[in-house]
Amino acid sequence: MSTKRDIDAQNREAVGRMMAARPLLKTVAKAADVIPGLEPHMLLHAGPPITWERMSGPLRGAVIGALIFEGRAADEAAAIALVEGGEVAFSPCHHHGAVGPMAGVISPSMAVYVVENEVHGNLAFSNLNEGYGKVLRYGAYSPEVLDRLRWMNDAMAPLLRAALEDGEPLDLRALLAEALHMGDEGHNRNKAGSLLFVKLLAPRLVRVAGNAALAAEVMTFLGDNALSVLNPVMAACKAMADAAHGIEGSTVVSTMARNGTDFGIRVSGLGDGWLTAPAATPEGLYFPGFSGADANPDIGDSTITETAGIGAFAMAAAPAIVSFVSGTPQDAMNATLEMYEITVAEHQHLTIPALDFRGTPTGIDLRRVVELGIAPRVNTGIAHKEPGIGQIGAGLVRPPLALFERALLAYAERYGL
Repeated sequence: MSTKRDIDAQNREAVGRMMAARPLLKTVAKAADVIPGLEPHMLLHAGPPITWERMSGPLRGAVIGALIFEGRAADEAAAIALVEGGEVAFSPCHHHGAVGPMAGVISPSMAVYVVENEVHGNLAFSNLNEGYGKVLRYGAYSPEVLDRLRWMNDAMAPLLRAALEDGEPLDLRALLAEALHMGDEGHNRNKAGSLLFVKLLAPRLVRVAGNAALAAEVMTFLGDNALSVLNPVMAACKAMADAAHGIEGSTVVSTMARNGTDFGIRVSGLGDGWLTAPAATPEGLYFPGFSGADANPDIGDSTITETAGIGAFAMAAAPAIVSFVSGTPQDAMNATLEMYEITVAEHQHLTIPALDFRGTPTGIDLRRVVELGIAPRVNTGIAHKEPGIGQIGAGLVRPPLALFERALLAYAERYGL
């Protein structure tokens, strides 16, 4: 039987591994070539496991688009027929060391970032960011969406691979630390981090490009997209969080993810199983012409950022984010201060200037969430509930407390408490 002292020690070990992890961006590769267990007939998706029948509109739209992108279907009807005929297998990104924003669909032919945690040796993967507007991750699959994906795969990805392999890997933990000091929080605000990303890549892109026009096009695409760095940052956070998973007796939450229907968590000391509850609809600011009535419940693997101690947990570093997700700069400060109440440690490498360089709140402790009745905060984009429309706003959301209560009961049963 575990005692409080035992659990505290196991939690310190889990969070110590999370903070010690040093994720390095090594290369870009074809998903099927590097992601373990990704089969030709399979599509990966965000969040916990889900069937086609229960998928939300944005996730269904992304599945349809991915099947057309892969050349397995000519149109929407053919894609749906494939799925309903049992020709497509679905698996969570998290089951394969991967993460994807919003719908999070990764298909075998897609290019992905490859991140290695050099301290513990584990790998993590994420797809490339498409930018804003109508994009696959929000369930859009019109011809311009697919044309952009093809250009990213066929033109941009090979150049990124050559640039990343032309020199030392990019230290994403160091990039994140600097971005937090420049006004980012690492989830919904990545303006500084994306500019740092382009700054690091630009000389390499110029060196390796045989075509100056293509290098300029890629740099412009990355530079115009304030979310360019989000996807490699998500993979970095996945590498960090996975380093903390599987510590016997630990009550640290090692995964939070949503598929547009369910919000799921995994706990370090409870193995690889999921605990799930219905995903809530975010509260925030909507683009003109849209309201909460149009919104889909929360979706995406990007909550891996909060799991690793950034995102909404680091909002005190990014007061300007409230102009996007709603609230005031004081609300941003309060969000971070509240998250210290439910976490195990302050991050050794990721710090917040406005709080006298305190480390970000890191390592969600299941016990504290339940004891204090404080659910983790999450920054998020808001997707339209119908496929094909895309992002309609941004805001804040929390997972249901009942999810953590059930997880704590499962922990008590497993460890005889």
